Amino acid sequence: MAPKQIAELFLLAALWGGSFFFMRIAAPELGPIWLIESRVVLSGLSLLPLLLYKGLANQIPKYWRSLLVVGLLNSALPFSLLAFSSLSLPAGTTAILNGTVPFFGVAVAYVWLREPLGPNRIAGLVLGFSGVVVLVGLRGTAITAEVLLAIATGLCAALMYAIAAPFIRIHLQGVPSLVIATGSQLSAAICLLPLLPFTRPAMPPSQPVLLAVVGLAILSTSLAYILYFRLIHSVGSTRALTVAYLIPLFAMLWGALLLQEAITVSMVAGSALILLGTAIANQVIRLPNRPSSKP
Repeated sequence: MAPKQIAELFLLAALWGGSFFFMRIAAPELGPIWLIESRVVLSGLSLLPLLLYKGLANQIPKYWRSLLVVGLLNSALPFSLLAFSSLSLPAGTTAILNGTVPFFGVAVAYVWLREPLGPNRIAGLVLGFSGVVVLVGLRGTAITAEVLLAIATGLCAALMYAIAAPFIRIHLQGVPSLVIATGSQLSAAICLLPLLPFTRPAMPPSQPVLLAVVGLAILSTSLAYILYFRLIHSVGSTRALTVAYLIPLFAMLWGALLLQEAITVSMVAGSALILLGTAIANQVIRLPNRPSSKP
C-alpha cells in the first residue's frame, strides 16, 4: 500500500476505535437503545444526500428486504449489544471482544458456506478462544454476573457481524456499498423504533453526551463507512479488512488518554492472542507446514 493509503487505514482504525470511547460516554446516560437509534438515524440521514447525488436512491426499494435483514444483523443488534457491554466494560475490552469478528467469521463460513477447516484455521480458532478466556480470567476487577453478561453480549455482537457478512455476500452481491450502508442504517433505525417507548432515558442528555452521539454517528459511522469503501476501491477488500487488527489498539488508546482507563495485563495478553488467532485463522499469518514423511 502507498503511504497515503496506510495513513487512511490508520485513520479508519482511529475512527472505529473511537466508537467505543463515544459509547462509553453516552450509553450510561441514554441507554443502549436510544443511543444506537440516534447513531443509525444520524448516520443514515447524513449518507442519504450522497446517495441521492450519485443517483442510487432507487436501489433501496429494490433490495429493501435484504437491507432490512442487514440492518438488523449488522447494525441494530450488534451496535445495541456493544453499547450494553460498554456500560460495564472499559472501551478497550469491548473493542477486543469486537475484534473476534473474523474469528467467528471462520466458524460461520464453515457451518453456513461449508468452507473447509484446515490445520491453520483450527489452530487460529483455538488461539482466539484462549484469548477470550485470558481476557475474562485475568481481569483486574471481580468477575461478577454483570461483567460476564457484558462479555457475552460483546461476543454475541461479534457473532452477529460474522453472520451478516456471508448474508451480504449471498443476497447483495454487486449492490453498491453506499446503498448497503445507507439502507442498512435506515433499516436499523426502523428495527429499533418499537423499543424506544420502553427504554426512554430518565433525563434529557447532557452536552457531553450529545457531542458523543454526534461523534459516534458522523465520525465513527458515516465518515468511517465512506473511508472504508474508498479503501476497498483502492487496495481491495482483503487489505482493507486488516483494519480489524488495529481497532482494539486505538480503542485502548482513546480509553487510556480520554477516560483514564487502565490498560491491564489481561487486555494486552487477551488481545494479542485473539488477534494472533484471528490472523492465523484467516491466513494473514501462515503456520509452517509439517514436512511429509517419506515411505
